[in-house]
Amino acid sequence: PGSTGQILSDMDLTSQTEGRWKRLNTLAHYNVSPVNEPQQDSESEMRVKSSNEETMKDSAEQKHSKQKLFLVLLLLVVLQGTLQQFVDNFFRSVLCTSSAVPPAVKYFFDFLDEQAERHDNVDEETLHIWKTNSLPMRFWVNILRNPQFILDVHVTEVVDASLHVIGQTFMDACSKTEHKLSRESPSNKLLYAKEISTYKKMVDDYYRGIRQMVPVSDQDMNTHLAEVSRQHTDKLNTQVALHQLYQYASKYFDLVRKLLIHFTQKT
Repeated sequence: PGSTGQILSDMDLTSQTEGRWKRLNTLAHYNVSPVNEPQQDSESEMRVKSSNEETMKDSAEQKHSKQKLFLVLLLLVVLQGTLQQFVDNFFRSVLCTSSAVPPAVKYFFDFLDEQAERHDNVDEETLHIWKTNSLPMRFWVNILRNPQFILDVHVTEVVDASLHVIGQTFMDACSKTEHKLSRESPSNKLLYAKEISTYKKMVDDYYRGIRQMVPVSDQDMNTHLAEVSRQHTDKLNTQVALHQLYQYASKYFDLVRKLLIHFTQKT
């Protein structure tokens, strides 16, 4: 009582008979509407499937990229080990005061020291930058990156890239700035991370060693320049050199004149 429940059977007392055949009961026989089962949206399912495939593809590409980067870094480390002796020899030969240092270098570095003493606002770091810009950066880095300037050689792209890495290392060694390295740092800085502190000390020792050398007098400097000029008399075009000096003097005539007057009055 109070219940509308009914047991559904293929055949019961309510089954319909057609001739000698009895019809099997269906849901329509019991007046039961068929219940539609929830169907997954095929388009949504395809989107989910496509998104999963793209995620797996991106993950595979990232893994391949990391493996490729690891192999490249490994190759660079091996190459660095092969060249390390030659790089060390270059630093030792360039930053060495035990052998004869050109009088022009000693004379000019002493001039920079005098200028730093004359101006109270020049600290040791600024003086270090002056010396670095005048010799290592202007001369050695330029020669290192462009050996064809002094040697009859053809520099390939691979050799050029390698020389630029070594040149950048030389520049970092001459810098007073300390660079904090991370995984995102350039590969050339990571390659020489262990050696850079040693190279920095070599640069400091080089500048200190030149400062402790016997000063070069004006007379000695003039004698040295005269000897260099005599040795290269047939190789240099004095007219071209004078013309270039004239162009420089003409361009900065007013500035040079003011500075000469200023220093003359000050002394």
